[in-house]
Amino acid sequence: MSKRTLVTSALPYANGPIHLGHLAGAYLPADLYVRYKRMTGADVVYICGSDEHGVPITIAAEKEGVSPQDIVDRYHTMNAAVFEQIGISFDYYGRTSSPVHYEVSSSIFKTLYEKGVFKKKTELQLFDPEAGKFLADRYVKGTCPKCAYTEAYGDQCEKCGTSLSPAELIDPRSMLTGAKPEHRETEHWYLPLGDLQPEIETWLNSRENWKSNVMGQCRSWLNSGLTDRAVTRDLNWGVPVPLEDAAGKVLYVWFDAPIGYISATKEWGIQKGDPDLWKTYWMDQDTDLLHFIGKDNIVFHCIMFPATLMKHGGFVLPKNVPANEFLNLEGQKLSTSRGWAVWLQDYLKEFDADTLRYALGTTLPETKDSDFSWKEFQSRNNGELADILGNFIFRTISFTSRFFDGVVPELISPTERDQATLSEITRYRDEIARAYERFQLREAINLTMNLARAGNKYLTETEPWKTRKTDLQSCANSIHVCLQISASLSLLFEPVLPHKMKQLREYLGVKMCEWHEISSAMLQTGNTISPGDILFAKIEDEKIDQQIDLLHQSANSGSENKFTALSDEVEFDDFLKLDLRVAKIIQAERIPKSKKLLRLQIDLGFEKRQIISGIAEYFAPDEVLNKSVTIVANLKPRKIMGELSQGMILMASNTDGSLKLIETEGEPGAKIS
Repeated sequence: MSKRTLVTSALPYANGPIHLGHLAGAYLPADLYVRYKRMTGADVVYICGSDEHGVPITIAAEKEGVSPQDIVDRYHTMNAAVFEQIGISFDYYGRTSSPVHYEVSSSIFKTLYEKGVFKKKTELQLFDPEAGKFLADRYVKGTCPKCAYTEAYGDQCEKCGTSLSPAELIDPRSMLTGAKPEHRETEHWYLPLGDLQPEIETWLNSRENWKSNVMGQCRSWLNSGLTDRAVTRDLNWGVPVPLEDAAGKVLYVWFDAPIGYISATKEWGIQKGDPDLWKTYWMDQDTDLLHFIGKDNIVFHCIMFPATLMKHGGFVLPKNVPANEFLNLEGQKLSTSRGWAVWLQDYLKEFDADTLRYALGTTLPETKDSDFSWKEFQSRNNGELADILGNFIFRTISFTSRFFDGVVPELISPTERDQATLSEITRYRDEIARAYERFQLREAINLTMNLARAGNKYLTETEPWKTRKTDLQSCANSIHVCLQISASLSLLFEPVLPHKMKQLREYLGVKMCEWHEISSAMLQTGNTISPGDILFAKIEDEKIDQQIDLLHQSANSGSENKFTALSDEVEFDDFLKLDLRVAKIIQAERIPKSKKLLRLQIDLGFEKRQIISGIAEYFAPDEVLNKSVTIVANLKPRKIMGELSQGMILMASNTDGSLKLIETEGEPGAKIS
């Protein structure tokens, strides 16, 4: 086991507020893990900060007619405050516009430059003749060559997710003036990732227990072959390239932003009165470095940043990069541009932080994309936090107050059931710890709630409200056991519900302790219990409906044209290859263990078939029964979750994300042409 752990979360751009997708991707997972590690007594430091350079900052500034510094000052302060309110427990939250960051990133660049690592190249890049500026990738828009989306950026198509370069765009245009860019020569320095690929591959092959989605993306990049990557760009906002012949050039944000982890750690040490403390965490190989990020940052943290540190020498390299996939919202991809997002500062005006930490924590996109819905949020709060955890705590404490004068009763001659239930505390403690250590954070949260479920079950089955009249010691034993479970939950749930568990510990008179000290004897006989407010109030339907309405209002006002761009043209002969038929749905049922799939039996007139359709989140089985719909009848059969699917039902996707069946009055089997 290493002496210390350094945890980082991806630096958020300081060009806008934080939304649920950000929280679920990089910040809540790291905070859950860090809070757990602190309880184990580990030397763990959690570092983050604002990414204050790059084109998104300058674009935001130009839109508002202010300076980039005005933008980053505003959003750095806003985001730091909202992180604190939601309970993200950074040891230090820095910013990449600080003097220390400029010094550290310049020093790392110069070291690589002096070692001869970089390649200097003269290349053609897009230039706006009207603005008189070279255009960074995000200053160029055009048509995506992959999906024909007309608003693709020069670095990525946000519709299909393809990584692009400005030169690949069809009909590129400048976002500054709308002019058609010209190609002009400019000089830049490049990190020769292609030359470094064998070294990078050897290092990646030495990593253990990395998520399959992370390693899979790395393999995809390596299999395609790494290429030279520019580390400088023509911009007037960023860390100036520290060379005499580099006027008007800054460090590329992908290069300087991860260095922000190092500079922020250095500032943390300075704040603690030890300017060299950062070296212990970054240059002592007995440190475990962990990067918590979203999947869009995998290549930077698993290939590019490690390559930079390798060639510099002396730095710790990541032990693990537990990246998460994306969080969707109400079944749709989060999109800030069209207003389909829930911002944390808006959330916190209506609900408490811990409820969101729990609801998001139970649905983290750990290995695949997951979905946040307001109805599921309500269900998690009402059905689990209130009905299971809160109800168990309330019943236990109120019973103690009413019938045992508010003190912990003595456990005398416990039954096997009493002892077995108490032993569950340490069993769950150890299982939860193993889940945290494996970065299985959803599992850790579910296991913790399972202990509350076990407590509820025990309380209900031992019926102390009855034994109070027939066997007072049996009643006392039941309450003693429930109080010990409550005390252990106040600690086991600390990483997830830090605000509410502090409140619970005050009720119970429990002090914080290390993880291994959590046991079935947290409370001593005679300890005073102080009843207080209920921990979790139920959320009414009206309040949830209001949030759903606000989300749709925001999306409807987000853009004038919300329809998907037309796909590429196809030849008439290609269209004729599709055999579209009328089919009647004669049977519909949900597939067990799937939230999205319905098993449909259809009548084609001349035969009956089975189709597996991913519409269960939009339609109940009885809503599609007896509908005459359009299907692709000659689609090659395939298995979905072990079920044979013999065709595809055609659907219309509305701008609000809802799906509609394409119904017809034709008879089953009729060919559509």
